[in-house]
Amino acid sequence: MTTDLINLFDCDETRLREMVAAALAGADDGELFLEHAQAESLSFDNGRLKGGSFNTDQGFGLRAVAGEAVGYAHAGELSVSALSRAADAVGAVTRGYSGSYAAAPQRTNKKLYGDENPIGSPSFEQKVALLTEIDAYLRAKDPKVRQVTASIAASWQVVDILRADGHRVQDVRPMTRLNISVVVGEGDRQESGSFGTGGRIGFGDFITNGNWQTGADEALRQAFVNLDAIEAPAGTMDVVLGNGWPGVMLHEAVGHGLEGDFNRKKTSAFAGLLGEMVASPGVTVVDDGTIDNRRGSITVDDEGTPSAYNVLIENGRLVGYMQDRQNARLMGMTPTGNGRRQGYAHQPMPRMTNTYMLSGDKTPEEIIASVKKGIYAVSFGGGQVDITSGKFVFGCTEAYMIENGRLGAPIKGAMLIGNGPDAMKRVSMVGDDTKLDTGIGNCGKAGQWVPVGVGQPHLRMDQITVGGTRT
Repeated sequence: MTTDLINLFDCDETRLREMVAAALAGADDGELFLEHAQAESLSFDNGRLKGGSFNTDQGFGLRAVAGEAVGYAHAGELSVSALSRAADAVGAVTRGYSGSYAAAPQRTNKKLYGDENPIGSPSFEQKVALLTEIDAYLRAKDPKVRQVTASIAASWQVVDILRADGHRVQDVRPMTRLNISVVVGEGDRQESGSFGTGGRIGFGDFITNGNWQTGADEALRQAFVNLDAIEAPAGTMDVVLGNGWPGVMLHEAVGHGLEGDFNRKKTSAFAGLLGEMVASPGVTVVDDGTIDNRRGSITVDDEGTPSAYNVLIENGRLVGYMQDRQNARLMGMTPTGNGRRQGYAHQPMPRMTNTYMLSGDKTPEEIIASVKKGIYAVSFGGGQVDITSGKFVFGCTEAYMIENGRLGAPIKGAMLIGNGPDAMKRVSMVGDDTKLDTGIGNCGKAGQWVPVGVGQPHLRMDQITVGGTRT
């Protein structure tokens, strides 16, 4: 498969450039976004291969931006006739409008991941053998194992972005992921544990025993912890969050509220608060799309802007938003490399990459020892947040009681309830051990999904509402 998508059109590059320039005449911004994507997934459940899929998709999206208006058309056919129809459609927003076409994004020589397509290697047979081995390994570990589910997935996306001014950017984006889930039981009670890992890398690391066995052992450990768990208490108490994946709460409760479109439209709880203290001193939050091989990283965003290390909250003070080109221009700000889209059929919008909190100066042991009575939340499952109010609810998939500065019994059914801006002001201790998640994050917004990363150090948050089943 060629990575030069322009050559797949039924015309030469000169003709294509002329058509894009004519379609976007009078617009403030816009581009032709070309995409070729492949995806494969295999799932293993109850001792057999349960499902498998392979998909290939290809097409273009043409966008014209005129002030706050956007004209967008897309097609799965790379042809002059399809592009002509798209140009007629998007031209509706520029009729009678005379814009000044924005300057092209800067170029970058950085490359954060390789070009290799991970779908072809290892072979289908080797992938099935790996899933079979994971299943057998966990079932042999303990007779209490009742169900094992394992899946492996890979994708390969090629994007080619052409602007009306002739600026052209290409990116090739690989992705892999391995997920393991195990259910253990004793009598009528069953509990589960899970582990996942991935990134913009090949499968080489996954198929070595050390890596996948470590992940399988972690899923089994979590399942047995939950099998011994008691019902979670309800009430207001101090909460310690673990490092790594618990940063998903930061992503949801704070990160979405710092995306430019919500703030331009004043629908975010953080709107109008630039320069204000929105978190406790010592809290610094960044969005960083420049980390090599990370799931949320992008060499360039889907408008062609290089990704960046963007500081959002610095020592408790709100200092920046995540921006695409349109919202940055309308707010008089600079694009930050956060213009992302699910694929050619979708418009770009401000989205997170790898969003995490920087380390403080406390050890995890100090933080736990400081709590007289509370809970220690090690891992989260699902959650919900309302961007306008900042209210959130998150369920804990692994948590423990803290009593007199010591970890107590594991608990199940704990829910953390609060408000993002308020919760950030309740952070009283920040650990020295920032860690990113293992490469499993997906983020949904306006019907679009993109891969992301999250992370944080251990944190103490004072007097958080905990939903549970006992008082």
